[in-house]
Amino acid sequence: MSPLCESILSADQLNQMEAFYPLHVFVCEHCFLVQLQEYVSPENIFTEYAYFSSYSDSWLAHAKAYTELMVKRFQLGRDSLAVELASNDGYLLQYFVEQGVPVLGVEPAVNVARKAVEKGIPTLVRFFGREMALDMVRGGTRADLILGNNVLAQVPDVCSFVAGMKTLLKPAGVITLEFPHLMRLMEGNQFDTIYHEHFSYFSFLTTTKIMARFNLTVFDVEELPTHGGSLRVYARHAEDSSRPVTERVRELVQREEKAGFTRLETYFSFDEKVKETKRRILRFLVEAKQAGKSIAGYGAPGKGNTLLNYCAIRTDFLDYTVDRNPYKHGKFLPGTHIPVFPPERIRETRPDYVVILPWNLKNEIREQLSFIREWGGRFVVFIPQVEVFD
Repeated sequence: MSPLCESILSADQLNQMEAFYPLHVFVCEHCFLVQLQEYVSPENIFTEYAYFSSYSDSWLAHAKAYTELMVKRFQLGRDSLAVELASNDGYLLQYFVEQGVPVLGVEPAVNVARKAVEKGIPTLVRFFGREMALDMVRGGTRADLILGNNVLAQVPDVCSFVAGMKTLLKPAGVITLEFPHLMRLMEGNQFDTIYHEHFSYFSFLTTTKIMARFNLTVFDVEELPTHGGSLRVYARHAEDSSRPVTERVRELVQREEKAGFTRLETYFSFDEKVKETKRRILRFLVEAKQAGKSIAGYGAPGKGNTLLNYCAIRTDFLDYTVDRNPYKHGKFLPGTHIPVFPPERIRETRPDYVVILPWNLKNEIREQLSFIREWGGRFVVFIPQVEVFD
C-alpha cells in the first residue's frame, strides 16, 4: 500500500487522513505490457503536479542535446512545428525556440504549464489523446515532430494516446518517445521507479506492437543512460517508406527475445529480488542508527517515495531530505511525513550519511554536495544495491 508519490503534504495536512492504494504490477500474457491498475484518475494525479523538470542541470543538458540532434537529423526550421506531449515547464521546448523552430506544448498540470507560458512557450493545458488530436487537426495544427519524453508510462489509455499521435503527425513527420526501458528496470533492480503515476512499463517488443496497431512503424531506437536506462524510439507512418528500419531495431528485438521477455516466468522472477533489496536497505539503516550516525536525504523524487514507503523508512531513520525545487520546501513527503528543506540544510546539520534518492542523478548530486567531505560525510544509494561512497 502506497500513497501517490507526488502528493507532497503541507504542515496542515499531516493530521488528516491520507489515501494509500495497492502498488501491484501485472503483466499481460498476450502482449506482455507491464502495467498497474488505474486506482486514481489522471486528473487527480496531474492537474496540480509537484515535478518541475528545470531543477535538474543534467536533464536540461540532455534536453538541449536532444534538440540539437533533432534539428540537424530531420532538418527542422522556421516552417516546421515541434509538439511536445507533457511539456512540463518548457524545459525542452525552450531550446527549439532558441533554434528558431516553432513549438507547441501540451501539458495537463495547470501549475506547471503556467511556468512554461511565462517562458514564452505556447502551451495547451489538456490531456492528450485521440479526441484532442482531432481538435488540433480541425484547428489547422499538424506536427513535423511529435516528442514525448517520459510521458508514455504516465498515460492510462495508451491506445488513445498513440492514435492521437498518428492523427496529429504530418505525412512525412517523425515521432520520438523516451521512456525507461523495462529490461533495464529489471536488470538494475529499479523497483522504486514503479509508482501510481506510471501506469505502464515498456519493453521494446511491446512498444513496437502498440505502434504497429495504429499503423506506425518504429524505424530506429537508441539506448540511453537516463533514468537508469531508457529507450528513445523513432516512429513514422507505416506508409512513409522514406525512412528505412535500422539494424538497431532488429538487434534489440532479438536481444529482448533472448532475454525472455516473451515468457511470463521472466517477469515473475523480479519479486524475490525486490524483497531482498528491502532487507539489505533496512539492515544498513538499523546498523547506522545503532552506531549513532545521522542520516539525511537528497531529493524528493517520485521514485524516492516508492522506496521509502515500501521499506517503511520514516524520520526514525531519515532525519529529513532536501530538494532544489522551492515548491517542496517546508512540506512533507507522502506517507512517511519526512520534512523537505532547501539544500543548505545539509551544510547546517552536517549529517554522517546523505542518501541520494534520485540515484540516476548521483554524479550530478555528488558534485553539488562535494563539501560534505569537510566533516567526513559519505553518500549512499540504495539502487541497484546498497552502496556507500565518498
